[in-house]
Amino acid sequence: MTSDTTPFPASKQVACPTCGGPSLYSAANPYRPFCSRRCRDIDLGAWAAEEFRVPDAEPDAGLPPDGDQAS
Repeated sequence: MTSDTTPFPASKQVACPTCGGPSLYSAANPYRPFCSRRCRDIDLGAWAAEEFRVPDAEPDAGLPPDGDQAS
């Protein structure tokens, strides 16, 4: 019995998060979602340099600036 369906879904292309170029998003691309090792390493370096940060919430108006609560 032969089947026309493949065991894996069709791969799609996505934009590389680093360079914006086309990147194959499939198991065949070991660097996914990046297009290359270079782009993956650039992103890793940015994380290591703490370039990606979540903004800190505004301090509560009722607390002193250092965050300690008065007793």
